[in-house]
Amino acid sequence: MDSYDYVVVGGGSSGATLASRLSEDARCRVLLLEAGGDGDSWMHRMPFAISALVPRPNRHNWGFETVPQPGLGGRRGYQPRGRGLGGSSGINAMVYVRGHRNDYDRWAAQGNPGWSYDEVLPFFTRSECNETLDGPFHGRSGPLHVGEQRSGNLFTGHFIQAAVQAGHRYNPDVNGAEQEGVTRFQLNQVGGERCSAARAFLAPHRGRPNLTVRTHCHATRVLIEDRRVVGVEFLYGGGRHTVRARREVVLAAGVFQSPQLLMLSGIGHGSQLQALGIAVQHHLPGVGENLQDHIDHVLVRRCDSPELVGLSARGLWRLGGHWRAWRRERRGLLCSNAAEAGAFLKTRPDLPEPDIQLHFVVAMLEQHGRKLRMGHGLSVHVCCLRPRSRGTVRLESADPQAAPRIDPAFLDDPQDLETLLAGYRMAERILAQPALSAHGLRTLERHPPRSDDEVRAAIRAGADTIFHPVGTCRMGPDPLAVVDAHLRVHGIRGLRVADASVIPSAIGGNTHACCVMVGERAAHLMREAA
Repeated sequence: MDSYDYVVVGGGSSGATLASRLSEDARCRVLLLEAGGDGDSWMHRMPFAISALVPRPNRHNWGFETVPQPGLGGRRGYQPRGRGLGGSSGINAMVYVRGHRNDYDRWAAQGNPGWSYDEVLPFFTRSECNETLDGPFHGRSGPLHVGEQRSGNLFTGHFIQAAVQAGHRYNPDVNGAEQEGVTRFQLNQVGGERCSAARAFLAPHRGRPNLTVRTHCHATRVLIEDRRVVGVEFLYGGGRHTVRARREVVLAAGVFQSPQLLMLSGIGHGSQLQALGIAVQHHLPGVGENLQDHIDHVLVRRCDSPELVGLSARGLWRLGGHWRAWRRERRGLLCSNAAEAGAFLKTRPDLPEPDIQLHFVVAMLEQHGRKLRMGHGLSVHVCCLRPRSRGTVRLESADPQAAPRIDPAFLDDPQDLETLLAGYRMAERILAQPALSAHGLRTLERHPPRSDDEVRAAIRAGADTIFHPVGTCRMGPDPLAVVDAHLRVHGIRGLRVADASVIPSAIGGNTHACCVMVGERAAHLMREAA
């Protein structure tokens, strides 16, 4: 049986970061287990390939579904998750956003010392290699590249101008002193290619003799002896294998699969595990609770400009030129992340921080990109940043290869719907400004919603996640917390969790940068404890 000092399960944003940082110490041996592949195909490198990677399940995307959602009229939601080294950073929109200062101060106030904004900022800057921004809020020498847009799409500027015309201020750095405002997003790209966590943290160091990375290894449970985790069992090549951990095992399998793996190992709510025939190793009722996700509704407008992405003879003809531009210069449409600009806005002026995020997309996104329509157009996502609704992740069965049972309880709290309604009206006002309306925008609906009740109904009929689930192995000191402030699983020795699942309350923005920070901080905590 192989033996390592540390075994990290999951090579996503947090796991890739953590394994790389731990292996900087040549005295310890680190094993990273990943269920997917290398995450380095041409589709991962080409930014605009997000349009093929995200909308449907494929070998790079787990493509989970939720249970039917009463708040969405009984529809099942769609939950894409990256499968392969880099995890969801290999298929996401590459938007580099950290959230608001208050988010992290709330974590600390909830009983998690060491996680306030001032305390986590050094871990953000340590990982960052920003090609244009500098100063106290940014790093210039980290492995994770952060760069400017290279698509040159004119409508991104039109959207920013329209938002300013609607009364919102332009903010060139939403990761700086203030978050509020409209911005052109910075992206995790380098030289016109995606910079996933795997490319940033793993690829340069795969030759380290003390770092072993094994792909296509699907973890099935952690091995527990006398209330201490001593290894991991996994499937590989049709067989069942085990590996020992001399010091610690760290689960970084993501917000859905880390709690799933805990429960498969007998760590969770005792009665739920017993009902599935799983022997209870440790009753920990908070496992799988506290699921939070950014519920999102998309406003779509048709526009005949060939600058916008669309299905047409003219669009397909222009695609050949874009392909050549990407091959030769790594510029043009295929460098686009589609969601090129956005805004952080307050639906009420008395709020302490923005509660709405907009993403401006240079294409028509019906059903969040899963439905194709002929023609050209644009879209504006309206995202509720701090949902009050709380969902769960459960086991569907004791089969480790079965998908988990995901219930985000979208719109369970009525305030989430009212926040989306207010955000919808703000997006409408931006779309009506001259910088955009001059281009002949048209709604897709024959009878677009007008009254507040009609808009509420449209949101229930069309809203879904914008792919930012967190919270299912919550950090905290209380009985329903799963890990402590050092990310150690309560009541079990030798086991930590380090990924989006430990986030106690949703941050105000895209989650990738935050997950990299969690990996950085986990490595720091583990080195201190060694």
